[in-house]
Amino acid sequence: MRIGLILNKGIYCLTIKLVKKHTIRVGCLGTFGFPGGFYVYAGSAQNNLKGRIERHLTKNKKMHWHVDYLLHYGQVSCVHTYAAEKNAECVLSQKIGNIKDAVMPVRGFGSSDCACASHLYFFQKNPESRISRLKINGISPPPLTPPTRGGGNPSSTQIGETFPPP
Repeated sequence: MRIGLILNKGIYCLTIKLVKKHTIRVGCLGTFGFPGGFYVYAGSAQNNLKGRIERHLTKNKKMHWHVDYLLHYGQVSCVHTYAAEKNAECVLSQKIGNIKDAVMPVRGFGSSDCACASHLYFFQKNPESRISRLKINGISPPPLTPPTRGGGNPSSTQIGETFPPP
């Protein structure tokens, strides 16, 4: 795999498109209705950020993190990575939650290891233009746009590179 920006650890956000409403059991959090639209999830990886993102882009996997349950039904449309420590994950989540029209769909989603209310936010309209302007430590990340189902190979794409290439 080629990596344009090699980060062993850092934080990230995933923009996930859910085409239609689904009722989803999210591990021990319970069962929730997720309307069709866009979800933005903030996460971190303190070892092997690239591997964590690749895992999120894989469809067939063991359900481990809360976001895995949503990703079973949704499609990642964009990934942003930041070179930052774990505590910046909560800062990123709060910045996403402060974007106009952000709705917290599930309390405790992705935030079982911190005091945040949630690390998942719902938007009826694609928030990507607003997400791409978020800065952590004064730095805006380049987006990583995953391929559509059946197209492209994320393992041959650089972080920060749009795929398929324009």
